[in-house]
Amino acid sequence: MAVDVDKAGGIGVIAQRLVDGKYVDSSAVTCTGKTFAEEAARAVETPGQEVIRPLSKPLKPTGGLGILRGSLAPEGCVIKLSGHNKMLHRGPARVFNCEEDAMAAVQKGAIKANDVVVIRYEGPRGGPGMREMLGVTGAIVGAGLSESVALVTDGRFSGATHGFMVAHIAPEAYNGGPIAAAEEGDTVSIDVAAGRLDLEIPAETLAARLRKWQAPKPRYATGVFAKYSTLVASASEGAVTSKF
Repeated sequence: MAVDVDKAGGIGVIAQRLVDGKYVDSSAVTCTGKTFAEEAARAVETPGQEVIRPLSKPLKPTGGLGILRGSLAPEGCVIKLSGHNKMLHRGPARVFNCEEDAMAAVQKGAIKANDVVVIRYEGPRGGPGMREMLGVTGAIVGAGLSESVALVTDGRFSGATHGFMVAHIAPEAYNGGPIAAAEEGDTVSIDVAAGRLDLEIPAETLAARLRKWQAPKPRYATGVFAKYSTLVASASEGAVTSKF
């Protein structure tokens, strides 16, 4: 828990690990006016603490997140690796245009082992706001399918999200990303070792589908959500509202 990290010496100790491993630009200036390295050096590690491991003795050889790219995510996406040891999934797409439709399908028992649940139009613009797919993944776990079903989305996940989960897919469906062209029954391949997320259809088929694709009407025509959807950038650029 966060309190245990604090007792071990805090985020500053983690910063020290990043500096030691040369995983950050330690010369970068922080909001205090001091460099990252200078701020990290101020941290005091609690003697004998076992919460923040040294780089030489990690809990696992890989981190809790991975980055995939491929025909379904040309600009990249994020896969959650913590909480399971699964590295490969290949199965038929079950395509839904919103979180609620996917949830209804799981609750009705329409999702089966080996399926790949595809939830789109939940990205920064499509959501709008990049909603977290926590409820759907929880329902998949409750249905006893967490080991046999994968979920991919242009929405997001958090630390509480369960199962074999790929999110933050970019470009998102609302921007005409390949996920917008996925159809029911298409084979989706997730290969963590190869760093790939692919829609297994011919490139010309994908291109033809995207040529016919039209963006749906925005969920909000006025107000702050409409403004946000108009201004927000892709998840691959941080989903920041920088288009002034």
